Amino acid sequence: MMNEHTVTITDNKTGKQIELPVKQSTLGPQAVDIGRFFREMGYFTYDPGFLSTASCQSELTYLDGEKGELLYRGYPIEQLAEQSNFIEVAYLMLYGDLPGKDNLESFTNIIVRHSMLNESLKRLFGGFHHDAHPMATMVGVVGSLSAFYHDSTDIRNIDHREIAAHRLIAKMPTIAAASYKHSIGEPQVYPDNSLSYTGNLLNMMFSVPCEPYEINPIAEKALDLIFILHVDHEQNASTSTVRLAGSSLANPFACISSGITALWGPAHGGANEAALNMLDQIGDISNIPKFVARAKDKNDEFRLVGFGHRVYKNYDPRARLIRKMCHEVLEKLENNNDPMFELALKLEEIALNDEYFIERKLYPNVDFYSGLIYKALGIPTNMFTVMFSIARTVGWVAQWSEMIAEHNQRIGRPRQVYVGPTMRDYVDISKR
Repeated sequence: MMNEHTVTITDNKTGKQIELPVKQSTLGPQAVDIGRFFREMGYFTYDPGFLSTASCQSELTYLDGEKGELLYRGYPIEQLAEQSNFIEVAYLMLYGDLPGKDNLESFTNIIVRHSMLNESLKRLFGGFHHDAHPMATMVGVVGSLSAFYHDSTDIRNIDHREIAAHRLIAKMPTIAAASYKHSIGEPQVYPDNSLSYTGNLLNMMFSVPCEPYEINPIAEKALDLIFILHVDHEQNASTSTVRLAGSSLANPFACISSGITALWGPAHGGANEAALNMLDQIGDISNIPKFVARAKDKNDEFRLVGFGHRVYKNYDPRARLIRKMCHEVLEKLENNNDPMFELALKLEEIALNDEYFIERKLYPNVDFYSGLIYKALGIPTNMFTVMFSIARTVGWVAQWSEMIAEHNQRIGRPRQVYVGPTMRDYVDISKR
């Protein structure tokens, strides 16, 4: 048997050494297991933002930022986006393999059957102010699901975990559409079991009782692609939040609500909305040279939002896929004469051909294109992150289920380096 791979660490102050095992990975960097480090050496490790710390082992998603590679359960995102659909990818993430025909049909029927909301739950929307942000409504409503579905909150029961996952995936579009309808003062629309996952969402968002609504197949196809691309992305802020909340053995609905809260932050899920705000700021094609010059000026705080990526140091593989769909949407959908689209495409052209952006790999990313597609479909900017939540729910529940099933699962407890005052005595208020 081969010797276990280990790393030896020496304390230069005391000369004490510790030999730590290395966790093997199938792809990507290996990890030094520092579980004994504090106990034996008396030191914490310090890693702000956990940028060099593996918080878990996972079989779900792998990305290589240098190569521009993203895999779901080992399948390249390009193959899934071009050949699969969102429901099939959801099955893959939950169960580990692509479904056969019968399994896919059964899973699709399960999701369809769980898409309705309890009528009492529907009344909850009326408690939110009419101009509440849809994400605020989503956080509250998703968190309240545990009050309605007691048969899926025993997290130690594998059947409960499975039905909770099904319910969350199925009900998220219904909750999202209801949040939108409430924000614009229109009646909620019941789900239609004859429609696809994304077709149903479009119908619930845009149909009204007083006239027929026809789902545009391009819009339906575009949403399905965006949802596939946003299913999961390793241990990002919202996914890590779901795992940390879940480590306390909280119910799954509360955990997913915490993920929605983290995703709401503009540094995480709000990038596509920020990209459109940037286009608004630029205003006109004639202003592009001025703003590009500002983006190149290291002394100017202005940045082109939607270009480059924190993780991908090469081209974002999702951007290649969504770029093609974005152009198809803008070409084929009617009423897309908004000057912003022309402005965006001109900016894209510059970024793909300007040596400054090419050398720094500041290519348009998935957020740049998804925002344009949402706008073209008539989805308001305050719903962009809600749409992200629908897709990412699959990844969240898959990550949560994986964590709960781990044999060594334990509550998360990050440590700190304390830099506050040392011990001091209380002084009576009359003597201060």
